[in-house]
Amino acid sequence: MRRTLHKLFGAGMTLLLAGLLTGAPSVSAATVFDEPLTYFNPATWQKADGYSNGSMFNCTWRANNISFTSGGQLRLALTSPSNNKFDGAEYRSVYKYGYGKYEVSMKPAKNSGIVSSFFTYTGPSDGTPWDEIDIEFLGKDTTKVQFNYYTNGVGGHEQIVNLGFDASQSYHTYAFDWQPGYIKWYVDGVLKHTATSNIPSRPGKIMMNLWNGIGVDSWLGSYNGANPLYAYYDWLKFTGN
Repeated sequence: MRRTLHKLFGAGMTLLLAGLLTGAPSVSAATVFDEPLTYFNPATWQKADGYSNGSMFNCTWRANNISFTSGGQLRLALTSPSNNKFDGAEYRSVYKYGYGKYEVSMKPAKNSGIVSSFFTYTGPSDGTPWDEIDIEFLGKDTTKVQFNYYTNGVGGHEQIVNLGFDASQSYHTYAFDWQPGYIKWYVDGVLKHTATSNIPSRPGKIMMNLWNGIGVDSWLGSYNGANPLYAYYDWLKFTGN
């Protein structure tokens, strides 16, 4: 029922928010951003295209690797346009969001050497220090999820949680509640991890991506070049303070 309600009413809330926030460089006071992820709305979303984030990301972001299924889900693809060349996908919000609860219903891709993610980010590309809060699925083992965060570029807070199911097989709800003194991560409404030290404070964009790594086999496992691979996102919601 919740998924159905998101599909029916989320688009209206998204459009209302976009209208209210036009021209705002960042958003930290928004009450709700409820997004059904059924179509591309350039007023609220951007598609990364034509560049890479660096050597660890063994792919180039391609807007064409972002699509929407007939069932009404966002689909990110990892593909290979030529031998030993790879294209990934990254979808990000136009606006920035601050303290509050971030929720997503998603189904990550399964394969060694890849990452499917849902996170908030701000950094040098936005003219700010690097703050980030992560929900990441390492495709080598999608029965686990990794939580992490960065404050002023300092990370090292990785926490691996056993899910008790294979996340790549069905949609589940993953969330984090970000407040000035803590971050709490949830899976299907159940609290799984809490962080209380050096918590980030800067509003960030909501982001989702799918990519393959290189030189980080101890973390991701070795990527075998399998493609196409897909990560699916059914809906997301931000509820601000």
